[in-house]
Amino acid sequence: MSDSPQKLQLPGFEKALLGKAERCGFGPVYVYSAAAVLNILMQRDGMNADEALEFYEFNILGAYMGEGTPLFLSDVWEDDELTDEID
Repeated sequence: MSDSPQKLQLPGFEKALLGKAERCGFGPVYVYSAAAVLNILMQRDGMNADEALEFYEFNILGAYMGEGTPLFLSDVWEDDELTDEID
């Protein structure tokens, strides 16, 4: 499968880029580390943790730009339930 010209990058967040993800029937999209995006916002833009999280949730995570919209990978939170563990 060739790369779709539709996948969108986040300028200024290259260090947060993890790779790309693909699903059956959809073109590939870029995947970014949510933690790295937050760190960039705090270090580069001088935001505190609360400001960075609010900006990220509203302006980055909340911005749907079509099928090429990037994905953001977060660590599993303690309250998330894992049902099928792989040994």
